[in-house]
Amino acid sequence: MPCGAGAFARVNLQMMATDVQVAVRKVVSVNPATGKLLRQFEPATEADVRAAVARARTAQPGWNDAGVRRRIAVLRSFQGLLHQNKSEVARVITSEVGKPLVEALLTEVLVVLDATRFCIETAYSFLRDQPVPHGNLAMKTKSGRILRQPYGVVGIISPWNYPFSIPATETLAALVTGNAVVLKPSEFTSLAALELARLLWMAGVPEDVFQVVVGDGIAGSALLNSEIDKLIFTGSVATGKRIAQAAAARILPVVLELGGKDPMLVLDDANVEVASSGAVWGAFMNAGEACLSIERCYVHRSLYQQFVETCACKAKQLKVGNGMDSETDVGPMIHERQLRIVESQVKDAVSRGARVLSGGARLEKLGPNFYAPTVLADVTHDMQIMREETFGPVLPVMPFDSDEQAVTLANDSDYGLGASVWTRDRARGEALAKRIQAGTVMINDAVSCFGISEALHGGVKASGLGRSHGHFGLEEMVRVKYLDVDLLGGVKKSWWYGYGEKFKRQMEGLVDMMFARKWTERLRGTLLTVGTFRLKGKL
Repeated sequence: MPCGAGAFARVNLQMMATDVQVAVRKVVSVNPATGKLLRQFEPATEADVRAAVARARTAQPGWNDAGVRRRIAVLRSFQGLLHQNKSEVARVITSEVGKPLVEALLTEVLVVLDATRFCIETAYSFLRDQPVPHGNLAMKTKSGRILRQPYGVVGIISPWNYPFSIPATETLAALVTGNAVVLKPSEFTSLAALELARLLWMAGVPEDVFQVVVGDGIAGSALLNSEIDKLIFTGSVATGKRIAQAAAARILPVVLELGGKDPMLVLDDANVEVASSGAVWGAFMNAGEACLSIERCYVHRSLYQQFVETCACKAKQLKVGNGMDSETDVGPMIHERQLRIVESQVKDAVSRGARVLSGGARLEKLGPNFYAPTVLADVTHDMQIMREETFGPVLPVMPFDSDEQAVTLANDSDYGLGASVWTRDRARGEALAKRIQAGTVMINDAVSCFGISEALHGGVKASGLGRSHGHFGLEEMVRVKYLDVDLLGGVKKSWWYGYGEKFKRQMEGLVDMMFARKWTERLRGTLLTVGTFRLKGKL
């Protein structure tokens, strides 16, 4: 699940002096549940990043020349290794991010296993030359086809909230299409990225074809400014805008996934018991640190009171704790800085009239990064909690009176990543879904669309540019080329120089023959066209 406001907020674009930050001396991986130092690293320097990209550029042609069948075989080996090591990988993820082990398995490991399956099943046919039919009669002696060729070196800057599944799904699409990859993970979750590298290398990906550069914002900036051929970035809107500006200066292609403020619409015919469970899970899974998380909930007024009370009751039953405990439902937030953002938004909402029905406070006995799953009632769009990305375990709920108002409220946001509609009437739900400004809309479920490998992922408005996953994600990893072969290569073309009045009349006739509305005009045009392909007088 994609990341949002806090994803890579430290990216440092050095060309903008006001944003320059001093590199940390060490990159540290810390367990957010216990505060235990897991590992520390020397951050990659600008020279280190440039060298990694240079190695990738040297290695990429050989990887591409190995052929798609070989690359598929390597991915199949990776899939087997990941399956064998699923529990170990999940523990690494949980230790770095804090999410429950079961979420690490389902939303990270399982997602990557299935994304690998999709690449294995799809890559060969996707990369096969695609014939292009020629409808223009004048072009019938030509044979054309579309080629899909790798960009070369793809840079990936990935977030901390899904430190394995986000970079892995993007990496797999890039590798299977023949690219080399240089990955810069969040400085908070280096271990998960290195685990991905270990498995890919064991599977047969050459070490220079897939590299991880561990570092802070300076390393991210260096990757952006290096000789990569495309950049895939997941993170905050503010950083995404700066990346877009820098990329535009050199016309560097980018994919930007910049977060969301996903609305949930509960219609008057919805099943409250089901919808409330969906809301609680969609808002609190991964401690709410997911851009597809339900961050705004709109409920028809006839169901509103029952709905908020049911959600509050269910939220109070959730067990908050260390993700390594199999009984834990909600783990810690990634760090206290992110928790303070949540705390501030809840405080603002309460000061403006919102009611806290559950949670609304830190759980200090568990540690500095734990925040109680919070349900807020009577929120309005004047509150930060309904305007700004929260990225924490908060479910704000607001009533509406009509389907029209619900759509208006859903679209009243700078973001447009995902949304959900909850109703017993499928046709009604789909009709409303078509009107919601979002990259994905789910009916009677939320968030899980990220686990559908065939489905595209990405948003509109401030949620970003481009798509990942599925066929559209593969398309982002290739340059499309049209190749045309003239079947009469030894013959001059009638439209070459040597125009004259006669040729002009023949071309007028050709146009009439092909496109005139009346059959008499077409016949006359056909007669005028006679002799067009006599090439006497052509240069």
